Amino acid sequence: MSTREALLEIRDLSVDYATAQGALRALREVSFTVPKERIVGIVGESGCGKSTLIAAIIRLLAPNAAIRSGTILFQGEDLLGNTEKRMRELRGTAISMVFQDPMQAHNPVLTVGRQMVDIQYRTGISGAAKRRRAAAMLAEVGIPDPERHLDQYPHEFSGGMRQRIAIAMALMARPGLLIADEPTTALDATLEVQIIHKLKALQTEYDCSILFISHNLGVIAKLCDEVVVMYAGEVVERGSVRSVFHQSIHPYTRSLLDCDPGRIKERTGKLPTIPGEIPNLVSVPPGCIFVERCPDRIACCQCERPGWHEAGDGHGGACHLLEGP
Repeated sequence: MSTREALLEIRDLSVDYATAQGALRALREVSFTVPKERIVGIVGESGCGKSTLIAAIIRLLAPNAAIRSGTILFQGEDLLGNTEKRMRELRGTAISMVFQDPMQAHNPVLTVGRQMVDIQYRTGISGAAKRRRAAAMLAEVGIPDPERHLDQYPHEFSGGMRQRIAIAMALMARPGLLIADEPTTALDATLEVQIIHKLKALQTEYDCSILFISHNLGVIAKLCDEVVVMYAGEVVERGSVRSVFHQSIHPYTRSLLDCDPGRIKERTGKLPTIPGEIPNLVSVPPGCIFVERCPDRIACCQCERPGWHEAGDGHGGACHLLEGP
């Protein structure tokens, strides 16, 4: 990963959910960093632990969740050791979030302007000044005639405009870290490209870092500087986007890339898939988590958990095949 100073550092994070069948081990020893002024992508199939990871960072886990081990450091501050009062101070100011579905991200009975003014309650400036700031932020994300749009309700905007408004609200306090949870999933291809370019431009303008969560490899490739590949609650590979996409070292990453429709060169009536299913995380297998679906598995994969191996220049992965002779 990058040698820049870390804004967010996650070390050996493990999270369980209590279920009727037993403890579901949703995250297991997850480690990575988000450097200052960089965009880091988290990619993986549904069920890989992306949403649990976000909830752990902002300390909004479900009641049946428990952090079993690990640390989360934000600008050197231990988020897991913070009081709830301190976390409320950080959320929306130092750490902001853009949610996945723009159609459900806003209060339907309040105007956009009212919502954008209300979230500035910590600033101590006048109502008129808050409204001017709200209009300026709408203009920043490409909303035309922002003053007029402040008096409209969410249902009067398209999905793309609502997502731009969500980004504007998240950036209102100039956070150090913006967490974007699959913000382009509900948008068509044209709007997706626009949102990607806008996020990239705003990240540079506001000097913030972005943790971008997605299952879309194309979006990760266009937007991110670095990427973390997760599978069934574990980090299996991480490094720069260029190295991971062009010189992937983990069989899961290669299988994931092979399933990307953008890489299919010939017309076909059947899209590629990864055979098998994600393992039961209530009873985690003792060896490699990917062993049952791995085309390159060897004997030790079944019973020994692979360690982490560096491939150079911050690029590494967890695979027995990287151990060498």
